[in-house]
Amino acid sequence: MSRTRSVAGSGQGIHRRSVLAATGAVALSGGVGYALRPSESQAATGTKETTAAVAASSRQAPAAPLAPYTKGTTVAAVAAPRGSSGYRRLGDGPGWQRVVRSELAAPKSGRAGRRTALAAFVQLTDLHIIDAQHPLRLEYLRSADIHAWRPHEALTVQGAIALVERINALRGAPVTGAPLHFAMTTGDNTDNNAKSELEWYLKVMSGGRITPNTGDPRRYEGVQNSGLKQYWQPDAAVRDSDKQAGFPHLDGFLKAAIREVRSPGLNLPWYSTVGNHDTLPMGCYASHGDSYLTELAVGGKKLMDVTAAEAQRLQAQIKKARDPQGVRYHDFLTSHARGMRSVTPDEKRAPFTPAEYLEAHLDPAYRGVGPAGHGYSSANLDAGTQYYAFRISDDVIGISLDTTDSGGHYEGSIGTAQMKWLDKTLRDNKDSYAVIFSHHTSKTMTNLRRDPARPNERRHDGQEVLALLGNHPGVLAWVNGHIHKNVITPHAMASGGSFWEISTASHVDFPQLARVIELTDNKDGTVSLFTTLVESSAPHRTDFSDLSQTGLAALYRELSLNAPGASTTLGGDPEDRNTELLLKKG
Repeated sequence: MSRTRSVAGSGQGIHRRSVLAATGAVALSGGVGYALRPSESQAATGTKETTAAVAASSRQAPAAPLAPYTKGTTVAAVAAPRGSSGYRRLGDGPGWQRVVRSELAAPKSGRAGRRTALAAFVQLTDLHIIDAQHPLRLEYLRSADIHAWRPHEALTVQGAIALVERINALRGAPVTGAPLHFAMTTGDNTDNNAKSELEWYLKVMSGGRITPNTGDPRRYEGVQNSGLKQYWQPDAAVRDSDKQAGFPHLDGFLKAAIREVRSPGLNLPWYSTVGNHDTLPMGCYASHGDSYLTELAVGGKKLMDVTAAEAQRLQAQIKKARDPQGVRYHDFLTSHARGMRSVTPDEKRAPFTPAEYLEAHLDPAYRGVGPAGHGYSSANLDAGTQYYAFRISDDVIGISLDTTDSGGHYEGSIGTAQMKWLDKTLRDNKDSYAVIFSHHTSKTMTNLRRDPARPNERRHDGQEVLALLGNHPGVLAWVNGHIHKNVITPHAMASGGSFWEISTASHVDFPQLARVIELTDNKDGTVSLFTTLVESSAPHRTDFSDLSQTGLAALYRELSLNAPGASTTLGGDPEDRNTELLLKKG
């Protein structure tokens, strides 16, 4: 396997590898040709003006020795709770140490002095940008399951912007100091498959002004000013269940939550991977063809309260995949029509189709620093696919999969055409290392429901994908999300291949993290993958009187810590956080 260059001798500005990342996305799909060089790409070739701007930035960046950059990462510090009960405030805590993992290869002494950097990038996952007033949200499931609704859900936009600000502030990779090549989202970028959420997500990532409000432009209309005690009523005197648990009374919270904010947009090229919440309404229903549900999504009625028994039955149908098409959900809402409250209708809340998802990514208004389409291309639109490959660096390719199942349910799988494409892409690039990106993990790809658009195509589970990847020795990692938890799993396959599966926590549940991943050649027959978690730029300590954009982002984190029923294990164990993952690679 040819290893012709590294970034070890590069300055910390943008350089040729960043140009490759910015302009080298690949047109793909089963039956559609693909290329892995910028001059041939149908997907995202940069304009001459863009390329010239990148080159100019590179010339302006002074050459400097690479050095580790840990400021703003969880190596330096982590938000830590104060106290063990009641509503807990956050403060500054000690950083997380790096753990060396040798399950797949033994570490050899002196490798730090020999290694060269192959690539470095940032993974964001499960942002769950939420239109908190959407009529089809399932908040009322909280009457049966306390964590079915989160008190901080009105602040997802502010929290995501703070994460973008943190990534922009990173001046190099935490271990090698190499320039960061790109950022990749691994799905559930939106929460409810709503056009409002898709617009906000794309503006968060590419830059722009966002008003995180739908319906009445003057005021919030949702469960948090409903007077219902099962939801936190931050502005009201109601002694709701969350206030009884210590949640604060915050005058002006809802007005601040829907106020216009501004995102600088990522200063890196960024790519997008699709998740089940991006494909299916509520993340689980294949209901795009149901006109009643579509009309309810944009209409003037919203259900906010049902009995615990009713909520439990609906939740069981969702979890056990008894209603993948949303037929029973339709009947459930029809039966509760009289109990719905009036809200202001809004067409922006309409669900979006997979084609509209692609079209939005291809819209020049959301290009930011690129690449055009953020991995997707007109070839995807023509073929009806949402997977692609792109050149990360001279030695590494990236492959973004679509593991969502359009037949319904929140677990995933992939079809035969995509499996064949994945195998062919890896074979055609056997001289390159490969990083695989998807939303679902190998263990959550258990949904073999047929895709309605391809009813005769077989679906394949996570174990089959693992076996395929094991046949390709260049695969270094499978990077994903979905489970909202940091988990890193070694895979040594019977075929002889080995790689790491890196699953990263969400940015909607505490501890709200993203992950920097660095790939290095140790020049001793091994490769190291360094993983380093990062928090948003929001301060750890909150001020209840500060309802500015930054103050709300800090509050977003602290509220997520205190959300009733929230898991306390999503940060993972030390070996799932900041790590060095070793592999034997030629």
